[in-house]
Amino acid sequence: MAGYVSKRAQVHGAVMENAIVLGGSIIGEEALIDNWVYVGYPSRRKLKRLPRGIQELDSISDGARIGRGCVIRGLTVIYEGAELGDFVETGHGVLIRENSRIGSGSRIGSFSQLDGEVYVGENVNIQSMAYLPHLTWVGDDVFIGPNVIVTNDRYPVSRRLSGVRIGRGAIIGAGAVLIAGIEVGENSIIAAGSIVTRDVPANSMVMGAPARVRLSRAEYEERKRLYEGGGGNAPG
Repeated sequence: MAGYVSKRAQVHGAVMENAIVLGGSIIGEEALIDNWVYVGYPSRRKLKRLPRGIQELDSISDGARIGRGCVIRGLTVIYEGAELGDFVETGHGVLIRENSRIGSGSRIGSFSQLDGEVYVGENVNIQSMAYLPHLTWVGDDVFIGPNVIVTNDRYPVSRRLSGVRIGRGAIIGAGAVLIAGIEVGENSIIAAGSIVTRDVPANSMVMGAPARVRLSRAEYEERKRLYEGGGGNAPG
């Protein structure tokens, strides 16, 4: 695709020649917008107007805000109203929907989706192909492994959505599924492949389907220490 930068955009970083920056988007200093990135993509409501061509898309976009030192890699789409703090990085093919917020220093892995209004705190590490739907809330210093699925509808398809809240310092293992409406306590751990149907206590480790408490965070850290030293087994 041919690149395009709106006349309304404020660009203080680097925008590659095949990137598209729409509306009143703000690109911070030392930020990099890679080729085939879309910044400020219009919401679904606006697309119903059936814009014809890039100029009309530009005219209906409110733009997005990209902080200082961000690295936005190719094929990422960032919708209008989204705000990324300083030094945020995305992998390739990331989707960030309208009005999402991503705190400074966070990383979003390739082909992950923030599919709706999602809040991500600072220094969060989201690995590849994670799915976070509308109303998901993620605290600071959280790790979310690859292929994690968060849901927001307990009785699909219903008119009531209920977001998942993930507390500060939590670790979510690869392939875990978090059912709508639960709260994951601070510094808790969810083992890989778990299906979490109820709240997770702070400073605990849960595993299984459905997930149940198996260890405390302190016990997990002790097993981790032994494992890293060459002895013991992985937590379980």
